[in-house]
Amino acid sequence: MNLADLTWPAVSALPKETPIVFPVAALEQHGHHMPLFTDSLLLGEVIRRVAPRFEEGVLFAPLTWLGNSDHHLDFAGTLSAAPRVYLDLLNGLAENFLHHGFRRILFINGHGGNDVPGRQAVFELRQRHRQLNSVLFLFATYWNLGAHPWETDTTLVQREMGHACEWETSMMLRLAPHLVGNYHHAPPVEFGTPFTPAFRGWITSERTVPGHIGQPHLATAEKGETLFRVFADDVAAMIERAMRWDGKSWNG
Repeated sequence: MNLADLTWPAVSALPKETPIVFPVAALEQHGHHMPLFTDSLLLGEVIRRVAPRFEEGVLFAPLTWLGNSDHHLDFAGTLSAAPRVYLDLLNGLAENFLHHGFRRILFINGHGGNDVPGRQAVFELRQRHRQLNSVLFLFATYWNLGAHPWETDTTLVQREMGHACEWETSMMLRLAPHLVGNYHHAPPVEFGTPFTPAFRGWITSERTVPGHIGQPHLATAEKGETLFRVFADDVAAMIERAMRWDGKSWNG
């Protein structure tokens, strides 16, 4: 079910254990060869592949394209909600549905910069509503749900998501190749080891001059199809877990 297509009485009549899915992404620089709307376009395609699998059992909100992209602000065209503003945005989206009795809120994320504030948002929600029973607040980034796409397509070189990289460029070549510029000569930008295993605060211009991170020159549309298929399966499996949850167990 698509939230934007329904009337308010139809939403009100839904079972309160219906999972509410909020896709969240970004509008930000993606190097010299990829469009600013990359994260939102790619997540939108993942959700487009997932939603028909659930028919009446899940409610999908429209994609929220504004993300936490402060680390990309040195690059023109980036739009960002500052971290604390973004926290309030996610909290507010969930509160809208909690107010009407819904108890299973899932954020499906398509932008790495949303991950830290997204986790903080669901943590805050649970603390603020600690008196409620049978509530589930989840924040999940689609490429971090356990899949190893390189095991499905052995031509994939990267082992993690970068930025306008082999993975994202391949997915865009599959989805909208007319939006991809000259990626063949984009130089590799290594991921590096920034004080690992500590977490380092960073801005993108410290890591890359052109704006991408990874190996976009290796991208193909065929790899993109594999990535979309694997990631869509992962997201669907996570939603199914939320649907099966018994309303009380710690394990899910």
